[in-house]
Amino acid sequence: MAKLQPKLAGVDPVWSRIREEAAQAVTDEPLLGGMIHGCVLHHATLEKALAYRMAQKLASGEMSEQLLREIADEAYAADAALGVAARADIMAVYDRDPACHRFIQPLLFFKGFQAVQAYRVGHWLWQQGRRDFAYFVQMRVSEVFGVDIHPAARIGQGIMIDHAHSIVVGETAVVGDNVSMLHSVTLGGTGKETEDRHPKIGDGVLIGAGAKVLGNIRVGNCSRIAAGSVVLEEVPPCKTVAGVPARIVGEAGCDQPAMRMDHLLPGAGSNG
Repeated sequence: MAKLQPKLAGVDPVWSRIREEAAQAVTDEPLLGGMIHGCVLHHATLEKALAYRMAQKLASGEMSEQLLREIADEAYAADAALGVAARADIMAVYDRDPACHRFIQPLLFFKGFQAVQAYRVGHWLWQQGRRDFAYFVQMRVSEVFGVDIHPAARIGQGIMIDHAHSIVVGETAVVGDNVSMLHSVTLGGTGKETEDRHPKIGDGVLIGAGAKVLGNIRVGNCSRIAAGSVVLEEVPPCKTVAGVPARIVGEAGCDQPAMRMDHLLPGAGSNG
């Protein structure tokens, strides 16, 4: 999927479609009308809706919804790339998750998408030098969604995290564009080393459920990591690795494994 560009003035097909789906959802399920109006139809832009949804989910006795919403609004106003990435993430979830049938679903219901958007605001805070507030966002995302992404980590756009339970992404991790991962994935270190110590995941990588990628190693573009694998060494582009510790077991099976979402190993009924 090509990178989305900032939307033209007055033209936002992703947001227009979400609003159309929201209006239909209110008709189909009137009992959710208040929620859908509050999350979607009361807002002029996707960015405003994202800020509202993040604040609503992460507010606590320690931080009010209003303050969180103001912070998120500030981030989206200051950095247009946040909104561009959110649109790419929505399209990624819609394209790759067979349980996603409408653009509105990630915004309302999918904690993987919601956690990534909150991380993006936390990362913006980190880049502004507002480290403690960034840590607060990380803490609340972990508590609410079960997703622990360090605000200093660098994550591209077009990200799909399916189910999203027990995701861990370390401080110096880098995740490229158009990456798909399932629940219980760890991009972590190997001990108490400091400095640059976490994985670098290339573009178009598919990471299966429960996989652990540990250390400052490179996972090449368009590769696949099988479910439950422990990756301790560099993975070349366009390969499939599996096992504990992981070893190369074949080619990736296609040119865009993260989009195809084929988790079967070569010789196990896949096209690899």
